Amino acid sequence: MRAPVRILFVCLLAASTRAAAAQSYPSDDPVIRAIWEEGVERSQVHELGQVMMDSIGPRLTGSPAMAGANDWALAKYAEWGIEAYKEQYGTWRGWERGITHIDLIAPRVRSLEGMAAAWSPATDGPVEAEVVILPHVDSPGAFQASLSEVRGKFVLVSRPEPSCRAPDNLEQFARPETTARMAAERERAIAEWSDRVGNTGFDQRSLPEVLSVAEPAAVIRSQWSEGWGVTKIFGTRAQRAPVLDLSCEAYGLLYRLAENDQGPVLRIDVQSRFLGEVPVFNAFAVIPGSAEPEEYVILGGHYDSWDGADGALDNGTGAVAIMEAMRILKTAVPNPRRTIIGALWNGEEQGLNGSRAFVEDNPEILDRTHTVFNVDHGNGPVTFIPMQGFAGAAGRFGEWLAKVPSELADLVTLEVPGMPESGGTDHASFLCAGVPAFSFHVGAGRSEMNIADNRWDTSIYTWHTNRDTFDKIVFEDLRDDAVMTAMLAYLASEDAEMMSRDRRAMPEGSEWPRCRPPARSSGESAR
Repeated sequence: MRAPVRILFVCLLAASTRAAAAQSYPSDDPVIRAIWEEGVERSQVHELGQVMMDSIGPRLTGSPAMAGANDWALAKYAEWGIEAYKEQYGTWRGWERGITHIDLIAPRVRSLEGMAAAWSPATDGPVEAEVVILPHVDSPGAFQASLSEVRGKFVLVSRPEPSCRAPDNLEQFARPETTARMAAERERAIAEWSDRVGNTGFDQRSLPEVLSVAEPAAVIRSQWSEGWGVTKIFGTRAQRAPVLDLSCEAYGLLYRLAENDQGPVLRIDVQSRFLGEVPVFNAFAVIPGSAEPEEYVILGGHYDSWDGADGALDNGTGAVAIMEAMRILKTAVPNPRRTIIGALWNGEEQGLNGSRAFVEDNPEILDRTHTVFNVDHGNGPVTFIPMQGFAGAAGRFGEWLAKVPSELADLVTLEVPGMPESGGTDHASFLCAGVPAFSFHVGAGRSEMNIADNRWDTSIYTWHTNRDTFDKIVFEDLRDDAVMTAMLAYLASEDAEMMSRDRRAMPEGSEWPRCRPPARSSGESAR
């Protein structure tokens, strides 16, 4: 029964392709036409995305899946006739996720939604124990004295939410007095929990590691993403006890049972495997330049992800866009003026480590890099590109966009001159070194909304959550992202002159970002 579904999707995408093809080109450049035709009429983003997200799955740094993802990407590039290789930049703690079962067995029976945090230790088979709340103490000394009380128990270390109902739903349907009451309850709970954590002498982030030393049965936390059914899933450095991330609803249930002395007991089974310190790599594809082979245009996006779901919009879509753009360019621009590099960065989620290592290790490439384009915006057509403080960048982007079909170009707003960003995603690794590097966004711009947000509510529903899955990808948008990326790379590769590195005058009290060294091993990182 699979074939009819596959045929239906292809037919639907083909229908949108025919609609998208009905546009006029702003220039008579045959390469722009070839890029459009290859990327729109013969798009491979669905096939690439399905394998990457469904078959390979999430790509946690140091995991076998991340290593397999690199090998698969190199094999695809070879299939397309593109030179490709991977380059080690360091090591990271190797870890492989197994199953996680979390069951409430008293005062009633219910399976709970949750999973082990990345790099969590395993249990030694199923474990049963009572559930307790982080001890309520009045000083760090009292907290240390209380640690013996949590040994062998499941310890709740997060603030419970009064309601897991999405805020926009409350705003739409609740009476004003209900909204006011719930807002007051939440503010009070935040303040009380902040005091409770502060009195331990540690912060919320470090508590699982501290408690792990006391050998509880497990540490249980929850970070609600303020939407229906979504929870942020991150990692842990705890070494002795498992760390679990529960859904807002499941965590709230346990907290209320424990708070009211109703005897909650859990049975959990966490399976995982530590693999020691393993080598970690960036992956590269290269289309050599014909006239200026030692000048470079770099297309980059991080390949690694958190593993609470599939790593689809963060940043599987960016990785797919880079791979598809390189495939399109190999077909439409086999001999660009400058060398075009497609980079799939590793270790971004732990502090841009892969791209920072590349910047540190390749000064000769940086000196001759024309432009870096970074794709890490999740879902939706490119609508906003900050100029990152480079005084001449807007003029160059204006020239490029004037040659791009209006269906894509007319959506874009440039922030001029912009301010250089010091982090967030991999273009920042290049900016600090003075290399013109630009990251694509899908927000309406800083004045109207946070550029981390967009019409798909990415920051709520998919960014680092348990719902960042293949089905959230909008493939018409991803197709257009790949086409736009390929066009900008081609146009940059053909420029007569390198991009100016002249910087804006920085406002008083601010300075250009300084480069930070990468963490070359997990021991060098606090993440």
